[in-house]
Amino acid sequence: MLEKIKETATFIQSKIKTTPEVGIILGTGLGGLVRDIKNQEVLEYKTIPNFPLSTVDGHSGKLIFGDLGGKKVVAMQGRFHFYEGYDMKQVTFPVRVMKFLGIKNLFVSNASGGVNPNFEIGDLMIINDHINLLPNPLLGLNIPELGPRFPDMSDAYDRKLIALAKEVAAKNNIKVQEGCYVGTTGPTFETPKEYQYFRIIGGDTVGMSTTPEVIVARHMKIPVFAISIITDLGVPGKIQVVTHEEVQEIGKQAEKKMTLIMEEMMQKL
Repeated sequence: MLEKIKETATFIQSKIKTTPEVGIILGTGLGGLVRDIKNQEVLEYKTIPNFPLSTVDGHSGKLIFGDLGGKKVVAMQGRFHFYEGYDMKQVTFPVRVMKFLGIKNLFVSNASGGVNPNFEIGDLMIINDHINLLPNPLLGLNIPELGPRFPDMSDAYDRKLIALAKEVAAKNNIKVQEGCYVGTTGPTFETPKEYQYFRIIGGDTVGMSTTPEVIVARHMKIPVFAISIITDLGVPGKIQVVTHEEVQEIGKQAEKKMTLIMEEMMQKL
C-alpha cells in the first residue's frame, strides 16, 4: 500500500503546482464549498492512479487545489464509502495521499441524521467524538511509516480546532450544536429502533462516512476538525421517510454557514 500511496502522491505533484496545507473532505450535497476556492487546479479522480471512483449522486469526483481562507488547500469534491463496495483501505486511501502531499490539518464534513431530540433539520453539529460501527480501516498489517500499531483516539477531534470553530460561529451569529457522530455502513437509512439504539449508546447524529477517514488521519498524527449538517431526524415523533435527494437539498441550504466557519477558521490557523 505504501508504494501505491507514494506513486499517487508523486503523480499528483507532477500535475499540480499547489502544495496543500489543509485537506478538506466534502460530504453529500456539500460540494459547493469549492466555489470559494481561488486559483483552482483540478484533477478528476478517474485520471489519478490508484484512486477509486465516486459512484454516489452528490459526489462529483474531483480533487480541487487552490486557496481558501489564506491557506493552500486540497478539497475532495466527493468521498468514497464502504457501502459502494470499496474496502476500508480504498475508502481512506485519499487521506493517506493527502498526508504525503503535505497537509497539516484535515477538515471533514458530512450530512447526517440527528438522534439528539434538541436538534433540528439544518443544524450544524461540530463533532467532538465518534462511535465507529464500520470495519476499522487499520485492520491488517501495520506500516510503521504511516503510524503506530495502536494509535490513541482520545483526541480524535482536535480540541483547539473545535474551540476555534465555536469562536468563529459565535462571532457570525451562527448556531452550532456539538456532539458525537455514529458511523455506520449504510446504505439503508435507519429504522426507528436503530435510531433509538444509537441515542442510547451515546450518539447525537448518525451517518455513513467520516469515522474511517478520521481514524486514518489520527493514525498519521493529522489534527482533525469535522462538522455534520443535520439533514433528517431520527427522533421519536419526528421520523419521516427520507430520500437521498432531500438530504442533498438540505445540505446545500446549510453549507453556506459551514463554508463560512471553515474559511474563517483557516484564516486563523
